[in-house]
Amino acid sequence: MVAALSINSIDLHYGAAQALKGISLTCQPGKITAVLGRNGVGKSSTLRAITGINHLSAGDITFGEEVLKRTPPYKRARMGIGYVPQGREIFPLLTVKENLETGYAGLARSERNVPDYIFELFPVLKSMLGRRGGDLSGGQQQQLAIGRALVTRPKVLVLDEPTEGIQPSIIKDIGRALQFLRDEKGMTILLVEQFLDFCREIADDIYVMDRGEIMHTGPASDLDLPDVRKHLMV
Repeated sequence: MVAALSINSIDLHYGAAQALKGISLTCQPGKITAVLGRNGVGKSSTLRAITGINHLSAGDITFGEEVLKRTPPYKRARMGIGYVPQGREIFPLLTVKENLETGYAGLARSERNVPDYIFELFPVLKSMLGRRGGDLSGGQQQQLAIGRALVTRPKVLVLDEPTEGIQPSIIKDIGRALQFLRDEKGMTILLVEQFLDFCREIADDIYVMDRGEIMHTGPASDLDLPDVRKHLMV
């Protein structure tokens, strides 16, 4: 089976500072993979490398059978990599409907619609289509950001800390949505998280990072191991 997404010994620098050191990870088709670690260990840098926002210093990334090389972010989106950035980054002055429609950019004209299942997963979006994005709560904005990424018809959905600053009831909604996307849509999901209980509940595989390196790889149940938890404790 060809991996949906494979990161192969990548290095990434910001000037003279090395953020990632020989990172390798694999996202299997139709599974949820979680990358965990304390603040500043390189989790977001890994996602920014995958989406093409930051260029690699070494190594490569394959998407299906395609080697991404220096493929720009917009082409990666068109290939099927959907990205939900940390902090949501919705357009505050656009309506919910207009925010969702920004996902049309890379789609053929015949596909420029919002799939019904997005409103089934996040009914609040349908009831607030005319409201400006900036007027939504943090949790509602997170649902909007996920919905916007889903409009692009991704094969792999990449999320950077989707539970950050979100109330518990919406965290549960997001967890159920990601499980639906995996189980019913066959979507491959990669998420960066610090909320261990969330990852334990929904993830299939985990990677634990520390100081720009992968320290542990295994099933989500490994989050209970002392050798794993020591890399996650503040």
